[in-house]
Amino acid sequence: MIKTIIFDIGNVLTEFCWSKYFADFNYSGETLKRLAAATVLSDDWKEYDLGNLSDEKVLDLFIANDPAIEKELRESLRNVDGILEQCDYTIPWIEELKAKGYLVLYLSNFSEKVLRDCNRIMGFLPHMDGGILSCRVHLVKPDPAIYRLLLETYDLSAEECVFLDDVPENIEAAEALGIHGIVFENQTQARKELEKLGVC
Repeated sequence: MIKTIIFDIGNVLTEFCWSKYFADFNYSGETLKRLAAATVLSDDWKEYDLGNLSDEKVLDLFIANDPAIEKELRESLRNVDGILEQCDYTIPWIEELKAKGYLVLYLSNFSEKVLRDCNRIMGFLPHMDGGILSCRVHLVKPDPAIYRLLLETYDLSAEECVFLDDVPENIEAAEALGIHGIVFENQTQARKELEKLGVC
């Protein structure tokens, strides 16, 4: 029986709308492609989520990826408010699940910078029963250690949990530990998948 619902945040409870965010700076199309390649599409973006480096050190990595757009990188990443948008269903869905008796947690690769700069979008966090952000524990999905840490912290039985994440690799890692997994596409699809597990 499922007792705990675990949510990823980006592209599940919020929209990670980096393309729209960069476009709002009115850079040329080519510059937008280069910004994305140097930042959100690079392996270095996970350094934000790991929380081991300062924001300036991570910015240095992005600049090293494409030094010719240093000005645009510094300008666009000074404050990333707007890179996330909250989904309309987020708080009602959390409250609905809690009212039915489920423990509702988050497990997300997330940076202190985005948490700080997008604070107004994160108003749903106090509605949840807790969770783990990668930057706070210096672990990122799909490392099995971050899933084990969540299970241990909240004294959870893996088989009584279901995890919703938009990245298949992250779901596979959860399932390898006995946690039920749903690859999130949209809320309607996720609700149907939850119903199959007896979550109504």
